[in-house]
Amino acid sequence: MINVDKIREDFPILKRTVHGKPLVYFDNAATSQTPQIVIDAIVDYYSNYNANIHRGVHTLSQEATDKYEEARIKIQHHFNAKNAYEIILTSGTTHSINMVASGFSSLLNKDDEIIVSALEHHSNIVPWQMLCEKTGSILRVIPMLEDGSLNMEVYHNLVNKNTKLVFCNHVSNALGTVNPIEEIIEKAHQFGAAVLIDGAQATPHIKPDVQALNVDFYVASAHKLCGPTGVGLLYGKEEWLQKLPPYQGGGEMIATVSFEKTTYADLPHKFEAGTPNICGGIAFGVAIDYMNAVGFNNIAKYENELLEYGTKELLKIEGLKIYGTTTEKTAVISFNVGAIHPYDIGSILDKLGVAVRTGHHCAQPIMDFYKIPGTIRASFSFYNTKEEIDILISGVKRAIMMLS
Repeated sequence: MINVDKIREDFPILKRTVHGKPLVYFDNAATSQTPQIVIDAIVDYYSNYNANIHRGVHTLSQEATDKYEEARIKIQHHFNAKNAYEIILTSGTTHSINMVASGFSSLLNKDDEIIVSALEHHSNIVPWQMLCEKTGSILRVIPMLEDGSLNMEVYHNLVNKNTKLVFCNHVSNALGTVNPIEEIIEKAHQFGAAVLIDGAQATPHIKPDVQALNVDFYVASAHKLCGPTGVGLLYGKEEWLQKLPPYQGGGEMIATVSFEKTTYADLPHKFEAGTPNICGGIAFGVAIDYMNAVGFNNIAKYENELLEYGTKELLKIEGLKIYGTTTEKTAVISFNVGAIHPYDIGSILDKLGVAVRTGHHCAQPIMDFYKIPGTIRASFSFYNTKEEIDILISGVKRAIMMLS
């Protein structure tokens, strides 16, 4: 079970005030907060062994290299990748997706088809549109249903012998919908298509097993997992990572260089050109240790309690509408109240110390589907409380009174 009072002590930012009010942080889908142990790991790196990795025989370089590669192994074990070299450390989910898109630009032909879902973040739409423009491939879309789930019947009819790639988020950042990725992966593989799953929103709530999923690529960001910004991962099956060309040229990703010919390094370094975010990678490993100590089963159970409580209490407010009502969802509630613009409610909530996200959440096709400009999104984490949800409810009611 989760001892939320004890956990909250681990997060120094939760002690601050905003506009004279205690901070209520409900913007976890954008970025999670950072526990002291992760902050300490960053300070320790810069205080005690700041050095470039993989290239030095001196003590600091060796210490930094060891810590960085230990973090890669932690990430490998967390996602249950078969090999540590199948974990490519990147600057985040968007970087990871673009690496795959860039690699496939040399593998696709005109009239090949790629499939994305209607629930995607812009970072899992735009790179594929750019890829289609470059290769002449055709983009197909899995439509969504009114409850925020995917129309899987249409998906099964979309996949065919021309399908080369399928991309889908594990969890919708805008609605919290948990997509049936096992079914998506299995169907795509029947036609020999590769599958990339965007796990940015899933990994704070779900511990994915990439081998059990049999997924070809899985991407995520540390800053959603109580880690630092500017670091993330690309998991790729070894066979696919060997097929893809390097994403960038430079130091680290080479085996030999001459003006006549350059040969590339083995995995994972083939995709890790230049000096990486060393302390970020190390801190990512520490954040994963922290969340595993809390326990993902405990996290899921507690956050579901928050989701159920928040949903029930918000729906008591007259005129309030929740978008994304499928039963398979994580701790995200996107809502509007009547014709009031979400930005206006969000601004008043901020004055009361409540941090929510307003707008289209980098998911404009979803907003177009519902014919709305955006939503107010309250996203919960395991360090939030029902008492904080009560403050949110009170704030929404106050905003309605002020704006009506």
